[in-house]
Amino acid sequence: MSGPPRADNRPPYARIAGHYRDLISSGELSPGDLLPSIKALATEWDVSTATADRAMRVLREEKLVRGIPGVGTEVMARPISLASGSERHDRSSRTQSSWGVGEKSSGHTAGIVAAPEDVAHALGISPGDDVIRRSRVYRDGHGIVSHSTSWIPAEFAQAVPELAQSERLKGGLSLDLIARATGRQVVKRVDEETARIATKHDLELLELEAGTVAAILVLTARFLDADGELLEYGVDLGAPGRTRRTTSEVQR
Repeated sequence: MSGPPRADNRPPYARIAGHYRDLISSGELSPGDLLPSIKALATEWDVSTATADRAMRVLREEKLVRGIPGVGTEVMARPISLASGSERHDRSSRTQSSWGVGEKSSGHTAGIVAAPEDVAHALGISPGDDVIRRSRVYRDGHGIVSHSTSWIPAEFAQAVPELAQSERLKGGLSLDLIARATGRQVVKRVDEETARIATKHDLELLELEAGTVAAILVLTARFLDADGELLEYGVDLGAPGRTRRTTSEVQR
């Protein structure tokens, strides 16, 4: 397992962490496998032990590996987790991709449709008014992660025509394209999390058998500009069994 080409411009610790992140994501490294020791990593990658340790610390923070005293660094079973629209937005800002580790998206559909009542309420328009609807399904090695829908004011279809086209966006998420085309940036986000028994429509979107009784998480995110105007309303339906994990710094 040699390191990636030196053309990679990331800092050494990030290259090392990225290399093993990819091996874990692809399944080449499985839960329970041990990574090389810090000393071995430092030698293999021609870096200091402090740099090698920092790389492993990144993977530990991402819950991909864990340190076992006297044994080494072990690959962990990947958590079956669910990201919110805001977290995907943050991830895209850092990496230019909304995908989590091991994720892909499919079934990208888009178009201008009549706004359902709940969406109209969130966007401050009347039910039945035109609205852009973009949907996709996120999947990982465990199956469907979530069904994600972005509801966007129809006015943006003129400035960013691709928002209403049924294909994966290039150059970032819808909010990134809106910001570049109009200068309107997200300055405030409002997130909500609720749980409910999946409806018939939920089951269809999550590709579950009709009649299945399952609890799902519903994550919504409202993205507002500096004037308090809504740029996008996102709704993520988490597949049954998916969990939410958040980490925050404790102020002392």
